[in-house]
Amino acid sequence: MRISKILTTFLLLFSISIAYSQQANVVSPNKKISIELHNPKSNSSGEWYLKVKYLENDNFLEVIPKIILGLSRSDQDFSKELKFLKSSKPKTIYEQYTTLHGKRSQCSNSANEVVVGFENTGKAKMNLILRAYNDGVAFRYEFPEKEGTFIINDEHTSYVIPDSTQRWLQKFDLSNEGLYTEMHDDSAQEDWCYPALFHAADSSCWYLIHEADVDRNYCATKLSNHGENSAYKVTLPYPHEGEGEALPTINLPWESPWRVIIMGSLSDIVESTLVDDVSTPSLIENTDWIKPGLVSWNYWSDNHGTRDFQTVARFTDLAAAMDWPYTLFDWEWDVMSNGGNVEDAAKYALSKGVKPFIWYNSGMFKWITATPVDRMKTHENRMEEFAWLKSLGFVGVKVDFFLSEKQYMIEYYLDILEDAAKFEMMVNFHGCLVPRGWARTYPHLMTMEAVRGAEWYNNNHELTTTAPAHNSVMPFTRNVVGSMDYTPVTFTNSQHPHITSYGHELALSVVFESALQHMADRPEGYYNLPDAPRSFLKEVPVAWDDTKYLDGYPGRDVIVARKNGDAWYLGGLNSENRVKNKTINFDFLNDGERYKLTLIADGEHDKAFKTSYMVVDKSSAVDVQMLRRGGFAASLKPIK
Repeated sequence: MRISKILTTFLLLFSISIAYSQQANVVSPNKKISIELHNPKSNSSGEWYLKVKYLENDNFLEVIPKIILGLSRSDQDFSKELKFLKSSKPKTIYEQYTTLHGKRSQCSNSANEVVVGFENTGKAKMNLILRAYNDGVAFRYEFPEKEGTFIINDEHTSYVIPDSTQRWLQKFDLSNEGLYTEMHDDSAQEDWCYPALFHAADSSCWYLIHEADVDRNYCATKLSNHGENSAYKVTLPYPHEGEGEALPTINLPWESPWRVIIMGSLSDIVESTLVDDVSTPSLIENTDWIKPGLVSWNYWSDNHGTRDFQTVARFTDLAAAMDWPYTLFDWEWDVMSNGGNVEDAAKYALSKGVKPFIWYNSGMFKWITATPVDRMKTHENRMEEFAWLKSLGFVGVKVDFFLSEKQYMIEYYLDILEDAAKFEMMVNFHGCLVPRGWARTYPHLMTMEAVRGAEWYNNNHELTTTAPAHNSVMPFTRNVVGSMDYTPVTFTNSQHPHITSYGHELALSVVFESALQHMADRPEGYYNLPDAPRSFLKEVPVAWDDTKYLDGYPGRDVIVARKNGDAWYLGGLNSENRVKNKTINFDFLNDGERYKLTLIADGEHDKAFKTSYMVVDKSSAVDVQMLRRGGFAASLKPIK
């Protein structure tokens, strides 16, 4: 009997050991975040899932208790009855890279990685690549076979979020121009846009779910929780969302896009470059021609302004007067008249030391007739058009109306980027998907819309009341994952008024990151500013060496500091209907350095400024008052 008990105990311990060995666990370099592979049956086959944990107060909290895994391929299934084959030894990923624009010029792709091998019942192989970063986790699927072409019928990846988790979600639409809604449970069943923001209950842990490194061999996806409220499933495009096949066709060997979860404090979220970190390095060898900058833009104040040569000239003069390098000729430039055509307008801009960008309709939808329509649609069209633009001195294009995230549209985006690079043309996408890390791969992709921006003041009265809160949600959601062409900083009114203060509007030039920052107001809106804010807008950079989150909460307020060279710029927004007093601490500065602070805050009313000058260092603290829906901007210049 005793021998039987000993044998039973041994077998139990052995089976536990085997089960444990068939799980995988990878921990971030700073030991704060872990991602673990589990099997509910604790055996070597079945349905596998991930858990994500976060270290808080010396305890690992199970922040995401379950991420369901798997893919269904046209020939066979890779979600059920997967046999665990092996797990690699942890591998260190370490890569330093430089960016031309974004939150930070020097970035680090630094993680610990484990690769887990599976086999399905048909003996076909699938790998799961797991990475843990100091600011989150990422995972992707891999089919390692050397050949084969298949359709992905479904992706089963699904994030199971505890009901007590606070969330900021945006209902999905193909332009990605909705508003985020703050929710305290999972009662709403919808299709949701990326990125999706969550705050774990009773914890300091926040996390942002997104995807990165989407390429020609897949489509972009969305999240949906139609099946189970708490499970946010990675969802392939629906058949009605644009032309072409809804399901992607893959060629082996194949890797899926990265499933990315940025995780940590709010500062970790805002400052993260994780979406770019996991994406394919730059394919552009010579990048000397890629120059971020401020742009004058006539569409917001004059919907059909580019039809009129005189209007185009006024906005060119604005760029010249404000020392902005660029102006944009928006839609209908092909019918420009009243003193000149588009070639005349390009010559005029160049004569003023201003370089022009130009707008195009993608031509992918017959019902969108804004002209010119189809000059970007084929490779032959693009090569001819880019050659013509190059001869006239244009430096970039804005291409609009994509409105599908199917595989054929992903190919179209990348075709445009690759052809534009041949002629050293910078690119801005509108009516488009949210960034997926392409700005690292194609650094001439300067910015993308995918945001409810200032042009919505032209559409209806809604943004008048929603903009204040919306503006302070963006730094924690959409603008985390890439440049955002909101077209900010408007002091006058468009078709519908704004109720944000002038200080709030000025602050958007720093709070919102975009490598092409399109200043949307009419020329008088900038010419009539007092000296300090006008001078601020002449010099404020659009590409940053560093970014620091200083204070804030989604939908309430936010303060961000950004560094360019040896100078810092600050922007603060108040989104609520009450006056707020904030204290700015300068502990992000280096020891022993002193700076001249120019602080441009709200004045006595929402159309007035109050400018202060003082000397600060790392130990300084400065109080600033923001009016309701107000804000401030500031510059810090080193004292030599």
